[in-house]
Amino acid sequence: MLAFLRKQLQDLLEQRAALKTELDGILDAPGAEQRDLTDAEKTAFGEKRDAIKAKDDEVETVRGRIAELEEAEERDKKAAELRAKYQPAGPQPTGVKVTSEPETYRKAGQVSYFRDLYRAQQKGDRDAIERLQRNDSEVQDGLEKRGLTTVDGAGGEFVPPLWMVDEYVALARAGRVVADQVGHQPLPPGTDSISLPKLATGTATAEQTTQNTAVQNTDATTTSVTAAVATIAGQQIVAQQLLEQSPINMDPILLADLAADYATKLDVFVINNNAANKRGLLNASGINAITYTDASPTVGELYSKVGDGIQQIHTQRFLPPDKIFMHPRRWAWFTVSLDTNGRPLVVPVANMPQNVLAAMGDVNSEGFVGTLQGLPVFVDPSIPTTLGAGTNEDRIITLRSSDVILFEGTPRAEAFRETKADQLSVLLRFYNYAALHSERLPKGISVISGTGLIAPTF
Repeated sequence: MLAFLRKQLQDLLEQRAALKTELDGILDAPGAEQRDLTDAEKTAFGEKRDAIKAKDDEVETVRGRIAELEEAEERDKKAAELRAKYQPAGPQPTGVKVTSEPETYRKAGQVSYFRDLYRAQQKGDRDAIERLQRNDSEVQDGLEKRGLTTVDGAGGEFVPPLWMVDEYVALARAGRVVADQVGHQPLPPGTDSISLPKLATGTATAEQTTQNTAVQNTDATTTSVTAAVATIAGQQIVAQQLLEQSPINMDPILLADLAADYATKLDVFVINNNAANKRGLLNASGINAITYTDASPTVGELYSKVGDGIQQIHTQRFLPPDKIFMHPRRWAWFTVSLDTNGRPLVVPVANMPQNVLAAMGDVNSEGFVGTLQGLPVFVDPSIPTTLGAGTNEDRIITLRSSDVILFEGTPRAEAFRETKADQLSVLLRFYNYAALHSERLPKGISVISGTGLIAPTF
């Protein structure tokens, strides 16, 4: 029983620490920007603060139960020491002969193990605690041994499965690599679109023909680019019974999964969305499009296409790119490619040969993995692999990341009992707002496409 309560206390303390981290996260942006909290931030802050207070109450309750059990154990230990110290030598007549005694929870109709477990945990019932401790001793001593097995029908029904719910397996989801690597700004409140003025054509200068003659006069023209605010949201309806009867809290598990899926969908929004004023990097208008068509693609040829994408940013954006993004399968193809002498073309930085094509950094499924033509390479599983006529092509993106701006709001995680009260359900909801400016400086983006990027063979 003590082991169970100590584990419960540890879980509660970990949950409190997670809530404190979330509370501190709400204050990070206002602290960095030296401003007061927004209404949404104040609401989120109040909810997290109240949740921490409630968790503290639970912690104190469990600590009190642990202290009572530890005190009872200490008294039992001292009583046993005194009994052993003053017990006379030799057999002691008692006048009562006990031939057999049923185990504590085998006395039909008298006591229930699960009722005692509840009363010990929730009520601190001393009688229930003592019966549980006595049962633990009986089980440990092995009062009976039978010729049974764990097969159903031969004793197996008395060996229940152990559900380690605290070690539940979360669903694997891709992260938000590209979304985190482009320029980031908080989403301004009170709007459904963000427009930026832009010079469409510029002024001009020219050599003056002769002194005292007119100088070049070219009027600039202007336009604007707009990013519409998108809502990314999800919900889950949960039976009240699941929330109340489950030994662990299901709502944070489900909300965490909604948040993880939001991260994936935001990343896809940045990479491949194709709606007006919401276009992702692959579909933005005016980007540098590099086509690699080859029925038998090679790393050497693709290497030159990457260089083409880089030089087009140099020559049209007039500033250098700083990041390359590709799918993990494409980077894996780089890493297994060999030169004509059988030497790898992509190797760890520590043992780079002279003929190295790229340098391998960290071994990651998502994020930074190495360098290619002097630029850091990031792999992202959310880059599509079903493009092209054969629906089997991926893409390589090279960009100047500060040219792209992702405006993102503060995520909201909410639970509503009232809306589904008539069916005893709770609605869990997670949502956030985002806007992407990918077309403000499209020449800062190069995308390689074509049959040379079909699924590689390993």
